[in-house]
Amino acid sequence: MIFGILCVSDRCFRGECEDQSGPAIAACVAPLSTKNDYLLVPDEQDQIAQALIELADHCGADVVFTTGGTGFAPRDVTPEATKAVIEKEVPGIPEAIRARSLAITDRAMLSRAVSGIRGKTLIINLPGSPKAVRESIEVVLPVLEHAVETLGGNTQSCGGNYGK
Repeated sequence: MIFGILCVSDRCFRGECEDQSGPAIAACVAPLSTKNDYLLVPDEQDQIAQALIELADHCGADVVFTTGGTGFAPRDVTPEATKAVIEKEVPGIPEAIRARSLAITDRAMLSRAVSGIRGKTLIINLPGSPKAVRESIEVVLPVLEHAVETLGGNTQSCGGNYGK
């Protein structure tokens, strides 16, 4: 699987601190990964949207994970940028992450993260902390292969004839 990793952080972009969440994502997906593409952008909606398009359309990522910009701060605009570039929302993913995270911290309910599909790419917003990234990816790892296969056109099922 090809993964895109997008760190959204003003401070990391300015070089004031080092991104630790992007490497955490890469470590978590290493068993499934054939390639990782990494981008770092400031908390600017247009730049986030362009980076998502780059990773999905030009780098051919099967899954793009964003990290950062999903909270209440005035400059947190990752969900808005994601919604601007996706064609379909996948609400079950952030719902599942929030549900699991609520068992760890009540602050999980403050997440505005979204998930969606752009072409054949699944885009998933994750929190900004490395610990929360690892906890969130644990929730979605079991379904990633099936999601990517389905997006790639493998939609065969064993469904029967209902009503006959």
